[in-house]
Amino acid sequence: MKVAIVHYWLVNMRGGEKVLEALCELYPQADIYTHVYDPKNISKTIKKHQIKTTFIQRLPKASKWYQNYLPLMPIALSFLNLKKYDLVISSESGPAKGVRLNKSAMYICYCHSPMRYVWDLFDEYFRSVGLFKKMMMLICMKPLRIWDRWTSKRVNQFVANSTTVQKRILDCYQRDSVVIHPPVDIDYFQIQEPVSDYYLLFGQLIQYKRPDLAIEAFNQSGRKLVVIGQGGMLEGLKKLAKPNIQFLGRLDDVAIKRYLAHCKALVFPGLEDFGIVPVEVMACGRPAIAFGQGGVLDTVVDGKTGIYFREQTAQSLNEAIDQYEKSLNQFNPQAIREWTYKFSKNQFQNKFEELVDRLIKN
Repeated sequence: MKVAIVHYWLVNMRGGEKVLEALCELYPQADIYTHVYDPKNISKTIKKHQIKTTFIQRLPKASKWYQNYLPLMPIALSFLNLKKYDLVISSESGPAKGVRLNKSAMYICYCHSPMRYVWDLFDEYFRSVGLFKKMMMLICMKPLRIWDRWTSKRVNQFVANSTTVQKRILDCYQRDSVVIHPPVDIDYFQIQEPVSDYYLLFGQLIQYKRPDLAIEAFNQSGRKLVVIGQGGMLEGLKKLAKPNIQFLGRLDDVAIKRYLAHCKALVFPGLEDFGIVPVEVMACGRPAIAFGQGGVLDTVVDGKTGIYFREQTAQSLNEAIDQYEKSLNQFNPQAIREWTYKFSKNQFQNKFEELVDRLIKN
């Protein structure tokens, strides 16, 4: 069976690329198609495959400016001819559905989310950009929405990475989907003693992840917060933060694993499609204190593997931390870790393979 995997871009190894990596192991014969490819930042597992790019790769500073070329990506995809493949899988949170296929091919779209800057987060992105980008968004958004809905009809089967994204797929495309959670390398993480006195905020410091909310809450409470990550909000957050908040910037994987394993709990204030970081901290036996919407509804069990706060306010977050500190004994590290095995790579690959077999037989 000839297999192609379409992935939006290959410039780093984040959650979407971990999905691609797991698919590469399932289909070692697959060719990969992408807009932009930066081999120095990509895993050996992915680099074993033949990787083909669109004309976006040849545009100025494509590996850095790729998001500025989003309006061109539907055009670039239309030049890709995948008619020789029997199975096409797209790894999708941007415009990766628009490739030309054989009518007899099976097309599965693993959807991390419908394009958020086009759909549910349009207003937030619009407020955060300058005048020129605002003008471009106003010009491009309606055609992009029409194109995105139109290309969704080419898909035989949508796969959502969470029940939240499953609902978005239904809202945006009027299509049903099945949920297969992304793979997390559970075995890489371990329970480690002792538990330290700090809470942890880990991830990109950008607006929709709401790091400002965590800074405000810990400024008020005086509790110790360690912040790992970089992003456009970093310098502003540093100016707001009191001395009980420590910024560590970008760390290597070994250091990150250590901070995850020893934290009192993870603080997760944003609304994510899935959210791999809470699963990683729970694989270390530590709870997540998370805003109770989005992907965490699939991953965090309120009162057992973490605690939800119900409003994106500093007060609501601090109340959840107060509740956590009053009920520390109910959080069993081994039980928290065991819960995370349902999000392992083996689980992902087994469910995806079963889905493909079932679709082909039907």
